[in-house]
Amino acid sequence: MTESSYEGRQDHIREWKTPEIETFRNIYSDREYEIRMETSEFSCVCPKTGLPDFATLVLTFVPAELCIELKSFKEYLLAYRNQGIFHENVVNKVTDDLVAAIRPRRLRLEGQFNNRGGIQTTVVREYESR
Repeated sequence: MTESSYEGRQDHIREWKTPEIETFRNIYSDREYEIRMETSEFSCVCPKTGLPDFATLVLTFVPAELCIELKSFKEYLLAYRNQGIFHENVVNKVTDDLVAAIRPRRLRLEGQFNNRGGIQTTVVREYESR
């Protein structure tokens, strides 16, 4: 197996301190309902070339006790704008941070990344509380 020139460039992502995602109390926590959020304005940077990457993020979750405050989530996503990060790591990091912030019943995040070198990438991660 040949070592990638990307080796070690993403080791910091799991510990990267992103802005706090603010929450508010779900007054309908006794009910199971779905919230869907979508943004076509997500951007980050290719960790090798430094060129911008753009994506549509589609978040679907069933809240438990907490919901996501939209303005803080928008500001959270803006932190990625200058971050060199793989598409796979975007979806995993955002999911980890959301699960830590709101502890949902279920969550699904789909990252639909614009073509890069003629290849379109979609990354999906699902979470379900146990």
